[in-house]
Amino acid sequence: MRSLAKTVVFLLALGSFVQPAAADGPPNVLFIAVDDLRDWVGHLGGHPQAKTPNIDRIAERGVSFTHAYCSAPLCNPSRISLLTGIAPSRSGVYGNGERLRDKLPEAVTLMQYFRTSGYIVRGSGKIFHGRSAYDQESWDDYFVPARARETTVQQRDERLSKSAWTPWGKIDLSDDEMFDGKVASWAVSELQKSHDKPLFLACGFTKPHLPWIVPRRYFNLHPLENITLPATLEGDLTDLPAFAKRLAREVHDPSGEKNFASQGGDHSNVIANGQWKIAVQAYLATISFADAQIGRVLDALDDSGYADNTVIVLWGDHGWHLGEKEHWRKHALWDVSTRTPLIFVAPTRSSAAAGVAKDQLCERPVSLIDIYPTLVDLCGLPKRDGLDGQSLQPLLENPKRDWDHPVVMTYGYNNHAVQTRRWRYIRYADGGEELYDHTSDPNEWQNLATHSQYKSTIEKLKRHLPERNQR
Repeated sequence: MRSLAKTVVFLLALGSFVQPAAADGPPNVLFIAVDDLRDWVGHLGGHPQAKTPNIDRIAERGVSFTHAYCSAPLCNPSRISLLTGIAPSRSGVYGNGERLRDKLPEAVTLMQYFRTSGYIVRGSGKIFHGRSAYDQESWDDYFVPARARETTVQQRDERLSKSAWTPWGKIDLSDDEMFDGKVASWAVSELQKSHDKPLFLACGFTKPHLPWIVPRRYFNLHPLENITLPATLEGDLTDLPAFAKRLAREVHDPSGEKNFASQGGDHSNVIANGQWKIAVQAYLATISFADAQIGRVLDALDDSGYADNTVIVLWGDHGWHLGEKEHWRKHALWDVSTRTPLIFVAPTRSSAAAGVAKDQLCERPVSLIDIYPTLVDLCGLPKRDGLDGQSLQPLLENPKRDWDHPVVMTYGYNNHAVQTRRWRYIRYADGGEELYDHTSDPNEWQNLATHSQYKSTIEKLKRHLPERNQR
């Protein structure tokens, strides 16, 4: 009798430890954000030395979009548009200085909508940016870990000039001591808990955002002598309009908070100080570090009772230049600064999984602003009016289907890019233009905007520009 009682107590304890949502109920959501991640992940082939086994195994479980684009190539406007479903041209959020509730006091964020739909919504790390980091209406709980002492053990070469732009290096800390390591540990602990409602779990990783300072072992994965530089073209800026040349050489924040250019520009400083290969190594190492933290979360999901009833979405907030067009960072409307990974995985034990593909690449151009309506559909929630994106569920079911939805990207007031499967058209507020044919020029080395034979193409693409630009 005593043995039976012990068994009952054990089973009750086990049941309270993992109590997944019912199979016929709404699926859980694991929402993974990765800061400043371009297409340098293994399965997208953006760089031959990228090592991202954990992001790649997420892609194997669902659909990965090869041409996913941000709404704005800067953290705050990209994330606010993604999380509200409202495009920058309609919200007036163009830079890092605007606050969500100042510009959009009545907006219903993605997390807020899931809360009102019966979900418990918890987050950690970087989901919103900066001053909008904690939006009270969006969360039931939000964990912000303490920052690690990210000081490089290997001091920067004293021969470098004081103006050298070198925010990267190795550090002798464990993963758990790093900010993103703490985010991963928190997410693991959440997946080990019992939840009496469907769970929306958001974990935002700050790497590979600068500074590229991560534990030494991730640099060792990418030996410096083997590093391949990105493809570039000498004189690539010569056929660009004036404002584009300005963007190439300076850090421009449309909010007016950080407009500066180092003498000669970042690229000139990197080259002058022999830092190009070291910078590429550091970016790759920092991506591998972020991937390892994602792997810890994915392992915890697989070991939990939620594994077969959880939607996974992984996204980066924009791309990142490492010398292409003599440019570094984001802050521009070219393909490199606006393209980022986007992966959706549907749960295996839910009606939401019906017909959703696995281990498929989708080459159709899509926008991060489409995440909101897509998650609403995948989780079977009532559709929302007033969202600027469209659900990607048809592409999740058939990644090769026709998809005539050009993507619009915005960087500052009335500066826009339009992306179709073939073309990228950029129009700046001062009238400057760029046009690239991605079928023959994926690196965007030849600006066709001044060629008269493409006038009709430009006119067609212009129709997709926003009719109104909110101040």
